[in-house]
Amino acid sequence: MASELNNDKKAWSVLLVSTLAFTVCFMVWMMFGVIGIPIKKALDLNSTQFGLLMATPVLTGSLVRVPLGIWTDRFGGRIVMAILMAITVPAIWLMSYATAYWHFLTIGLFVGLAGGSFSVGTPYVARWFPKHRQGMAMGVYGAGNSGAAVNKFVAPVLLVAFGWTMVPQVYAAIMLGTVVLFWLFTYSNPAHLVPSNVSFMDQLKALKDPKVLKYCQYYSIVFGGYVALSLWMVQYYVGEFGLDIRVAA
Repeated sequence: MASELNNDKKAWSVLLVSTLAFTVCFMVWMMFGVIGIPIKKALDLNSTQFGLLMATPVLTGSLVRVPLGIWTDRFGGRIVMAILMAITVPAIWLMSYATAYWHFLTIGLFVGLAGGSFSVGTPYVARWFPKHRQGMAMGVYGAGNSGAAVNKFVAPVLLVAFGWTMVPQVYAAIMLGTVVLFWLFTYSNPAHLVPSNVSFMDQLKALKDPKVLKYCQYYSIVFGGYVALSLWMVQYYVGEFGLDIRVAA
């Protein structure tokens, strides 16, 4: 009985702290949706260049999801998530010192790693709960998508008060603090890892399942549309209707 209570306590701690971490990661991932507007003006970017700037973090966040999911199965979500978030901290901070277009594109590739946190946290969190509660756990964790909304509230306030360079500096500090909290209040369970005799190719066999490919297509449209609008709508409202960036966000 005591063991079950302890496991349940660990499970909820993992769920809540992981959701917080995912919220911060999503906030960072969507950062260009706000600070991209003054960057576009400062660098005199055209629509194509601006669109590429918006898409760069999304590209990285998408491409790393499969390998991150595989590493989560093999090494555990706690270590993979902590390393993933820690890697983004220097890139986020360096964003405030970027001056050329290629600087932003390069740094954006590393910042985009934060978007891969979804494929780490989902299996990590789910395995702490029995099957009949995994839907609830993944639903709570998925609410971390609200980081896009948090970004819309926080970034414009910092931008107007201190300039856009303050946004990545504050976000880097928040991410660093989140890494520490995540490491302190999450746990590892070797029983959640795939057996050592399961090969890399075995893990990729899921991609042969037509249902997996079908759901990937659904996901690309639904979630892809959500991400695209989250990134694009602020500059659209500012450009088309002349709204203040805080109102637009």
